[in-house]
Amino acid sequence: MSAINVFQQNPGAEAKAQSPLHHADLASLVGKGRKNAGVTLRERKFLGHLTIRGDGHDPEFAAGVHKALGLELPVALTVVANDEMSLQWAGPDEWLLIVPGGQEFAVEQKLRAALEGQHIQVVNVSGGQSLLELRGPNVREVLMKSTSYDVHPNNFPVGKAVGTVFAKSQLVIRRTAEDTWELVIRRSFADYWWLWLQDASAEYGLSIEA
Repeated sequence: MSAINVFQQNPGAEAKAQSPLHHADLASLVGKGRKNAGVTLRERKFLGHLTIRGDGHDPEFAAGVHKALGLELPVALTVVANDEMSLQWAGPDEWLLIVPGGQEFAVEQKLRAALEGQHIQVVNVSGGQSLLELRGPNVREVLMKSTSYDVHPNNFPVGKAVGTVFAKSQLVIRRTAEDTWELVIRRSFADYWWLWLQDASAEYGLSIEA
């Protein structure tokens, strides 16, 4: 292992965790939206977010990532996933890895072991980010209200991921299925985007999923 200090950042089970939208009490809104709503929102809280940096052109780096995660390095503007985690291209030498909550430390250790001796960086950024999932037949219309990026299926197929301006701020949009999209957001902007999405979805109906 490298000489870098790596430590468990998650508090013990006695600590009470609150998601970025804890104050919105989304659980109390489940089942209260319009029937057959055009947009369904789910806060995917307490996931682990890790940034990985390295030389994507180096076969040893790609092989090490695959050994640790079982995922191939995604190419520009794409995201790959399996049943447990997703890996998204974030720049020429940077990727965003999202794993189940509580697995961040173990996954980081596996990555560092598999990439031993290489010039890499792995940083746990879970505390500063969160993920919102939007699903339904009218999600694309909501996105069209919110960003100037072209979200037409011809330009934004399943598996694409981009960082862009959204509602006068910035986030990452990921399309994970035909009618399912994810927004990777900064924690400090969670309330702003929650209010924005309520307004942008109003004409189609918004339902909340636990």
